[in-house]
Amino acid sequence: MLNIKKSLADGTLCLELEGRLDTVTAPKLEKELQQSLTGADRLVLDLERLEYISSAGLRVLLSAQKVMAARGGMKLTHVGPVVMEVFEITGFADILTIV
Repeated sequence: MLNIKKSLADGTLCLELEGRLDTVTAPKLEKELQQSLTGADRLVLDLERLEYISSAGLRVLLSAQKVMAARGGMKLTHVGPVVMEVFEITGFADILTIV
């Protein structure tokens, strides 16, 4: 299960993700991003409560990164050790902006 809490302020879209970002839930995030990125200059993904990410979730993040690179950028915050390990093993830690 994946819960998404959304806020938009001053052109920055913030999404707080809670739960699992996997094959079942990745389409939910993808749909939310497609609907919400219009009018957003920057994207912040708060992953403090994200417990797990699969390759399907990584694909959605990479897609969002490509879209936001042409705008103001994308950053990930509060990345926990389990998710960070996945980013490091897959090389995503070098591609994504993690603060």
